[in-house]
Amino acid sequence: MRDYPDAIMHFAAGFGTRMGPLTKDRPKPLVQVAGRALLDYALALSDGMNLNRKVVNCHYFPEQISTHLEQRSDITLIHESGEILETGGGLKNALPALGDGPVFTTNTDAVWNGPNPLIALLDAWNPEKMDALLLCVPKENAVGHKGNGDFLFGADNRITYGAGDIYTGVQIIRTDRLAEIPDASFSLKLLWAKLLEDRRMFGLRYTGRWCDVGTPEGVTLAEGMLGGADV
Repeated sequence: MRDYPDAIMHFAAGFGTRMGPLTKDRPKPLVQVAGRALLDYALALSDGMNLNRKVVNCHYFPEQISTHLEQRSDITLIHESGEILETGGGLKNALPALGDGPVFTTNTDAVWNGPNPLIALLDAWNPEKMDALLLCVPKENAVGHKGNGDFLFGADNRITYGAGDIYTGVQIIRTDRLAEIPDASFSLKLLWAKLLEDRRMFGLRYTGRWCDVGTPEGVTLAEGMLGGADV
């Protein structure tokens, strides 16, 4: 089994209900920010990497995602039907396309201003002690995020839940223990719980700025951040 990720899962199956009218007739990953679909910002990150497998899942308006990607022969598109599988179920469902070993996963509702987050994770990945490495951002560098934070960092960069840094939706994670979860639909938090118990879950602080584009306000903030505004 490989120890370093050469595959990526782009999560693009959500309904985007917080987007209100912007997702009435399109999936959230195709919402435009500065004239470019959110999904394309995420794909640009993996296009800058030497990855053998790229997977995108879809559920809401799947035909639009399919059309948007029809020129991308390097991407495997997985159409989910019926119940939403959530992040854990979506990743488990995609394993035949992703292969064995650790993988990158990304949400597709964020915009970045700084170094490629995937490269930052890969540079910090230590397969001897890590089963997951989550990219987090300090609150002052998280544009448009109103939560209290997600994780606290220990002295060795092991993380635990708490009102500290904000999880950006990007990580490297081993997938073998997904087989221990019998559910079809579940959050990745079920897998994280196992890795936290084994003290195999670590965090990395992103050095740039990150914008959560989960609402119409987030679109405006992201465009301001990309344009150099102090938002």
